[in-house]
Amino acid sequence: MKDIVAIRWHGRGGQGAKMASFLLAECALEEGKWSQGFPDYGPERSGAPVRGFNRISDRRIDLHCPITDPDIVIVLDDTLIGKVDVCGGLKKDGICLVNTQCDPASMRAQLKLNGRKVFTVDATKIALSEIGRPIPNTAMFGALCKASGVLRLETVVSEIKRVFKKKFGPEVAESNIKAVERAYAEVRGE
Repeated sequence: MKDIVAIRWHGRGGQGAKMASFLLAECALEEGKWSQGFPDYGPERSGAPVRGFNRISDRRIDLHCPITDPDIVIVLDDTLIGKVDVCGGLKKDGICLVNTQCDPASMRAQLKLNGRKVFTVDATKIALSEIGRPIPNTAMFGALCKASGVLRLETVVSEIKRVFKKKFGPEVAESNIKAVERAYAEVRGE
């Protein structure tokens, strides 16, 4: 693992970017890593652009600021592209993971990215099918595991089961686990 892996989430209020950043930090802790997870948003309202941030490391993390040069960018809503500079500061060897119906080559052209890895998955479709709601955050966890290897799929599944079962009930936990596993299988990259 790099010294610190920096991840920036882009989404809209109600899509789960805030919860995703917190849950990702918990997953990293379960794997014995140091981690941070925190959101950044203005006045809370559904549909407003929001960001979430994660740092993951094998060592103590002393930085406590928003991430301007991420290793990984996760876009929960492709309608933000062109309205928000989602890939601003993305490292040359970075990964961009987008919830979209587009294939990776089309998304690469739309984002005007060179020299970075681009992955796509239709997480909203998966969420609607498995969860019954258009909340793509957990599906994106599965895609993130496959695209980056930053966390093990087993850890994510275990944490979703633990957290969601307690907070939302066993049925919600199981449907979210199915979304994670499907996204892991369906993510495409180049």
